[in-house]
Amino acid sequence: MKKITDNSPNRYGTGSVKWDLAEGIFQEEGILPMWVADMDFPSPEPVIQAIEKRARHGIFGYSACTENYFHETVSWHQRRQGWSISPSSIIFTPGVVPALNMLVQEFAAGGKKVILQPPVYYPFMGAVKNNGACIAENRLVEQSLHYEMDLDDLEAKASDPEAVMMILCSPHNPVGRVWEKEVLRKVADICRRHEVVLVSDEIHSDLIHSGHRHWPTALAGETGPSDLLVTCCAPSKTFNLPGLQAAYCIIENEELRERFRKRTEANGIHGPNCFGALAQEVAYREGTPWLKELMTAIEENFIYLKETLAVREPRIGIVTPEATCLVWLDFRFLNFSGRELREFMRHRARVALNDGFTFGPGGEGFVRINIGCSRDTLAEGLERIISALDEAV
Repeated sequence: MKKITDNSPNRYGTGSVKWDLAEGIFQEEGILPMWVADMDFPSPEPVIQAIEKRARHGIFGYSACTENYFHETVSWHQRRQGWSISPSSIIFTPGVVPALNMLVQEFAAGGKKVILQPPVYYPFMGAVKNNGACIAENRLVEQSLHYEMDLDDLEAKASDPEAVMMILCSPHNPVGRVWEKEVLRKVADICRRHEVVLVSDEIHSDLIHSGHRHWPTALAGETGPSDLLVTCCAPSKTFNLPGLQAAYCIIENEELRERFRKRTEANGIHGPNCFGALAQEVAYREGTPWLKELMTAIEENFIYLKETLAVREPRIGIVTPEATCLVWLDFRFLNFSGRELREFMRHRARVALNDGFTFGPGGEGFVRINIGCSRDTLAEGLERIISALDEAV
């Protein structure tokens, strides 16, 4: 039986942002794409078969989230996390990033402050700035390539009357932290105490590495329907489905939920495409065996990366991921500026990576690499980086 890493089809010519657009975006011919967070593995076979069957029907009219869609979504969170959610709390969105933009529009309009924890997924910054709000930085604290939250600073930032929202990345992208339950409880308590809407982006919550457990923020403390809590989820990272644009928010607070529902309608969001909703339903019902194999592959790829760099280039620092298919690598030993490191990776190593400085303060000197790929791709990427360092340093 083939491993999942042995089944990585050629993605050129499929309209792939990651592969087809890489040379144009990174301005380098023959660059190896290891950047944007989608994986190079086919989605679970039951999902593919369900989409093929639906396509053969031949009519692609307006679609709705079915009773099965809600049932399987509720069941998934109950089985995986012990989280009992009501179907009525689920609101479809075409992606977590669109949801974040609409949440900022609704709850932080008029120049209010949104608390972020950089270095963090850079579309968070865009969602705030592009919708007329301001960023309040509660920077993560890094010590010996391990990250923690500065909860005292978070308390100070949340106490500002202008701070009305916090976007939490849990698990954290790009540093790969799975936040402890007690930390999440303290974050939730701070936001509750200062009446700050807490938006918890949990899109990576199924990609948890061995020895760790993801706690939904909703289960971390004494939360309930009265809390100002929004949880953003999707099957897209879990089952490699981002192109099907299926995501959802879980909002138990009825007033918050209705405000957000009206905001989605004001943005012209009324329902899913027929393939995305179906893929979510089938993946949540039948995708667990595939997910187990995926996590084995990701963990094996990380071991390969760690062992290769330990022997060939130990100067590169590695932040050990507790979740995701992403690894945060430390190149600060080069003493390059962010732009210099970008040029080095693009035009000397010829590997397309996410530049650390784009993730905000604390990201300078780092890059993010996607190891959700074949072993051949990973080996080639590491070889290019190591060879470029041998020539330059």
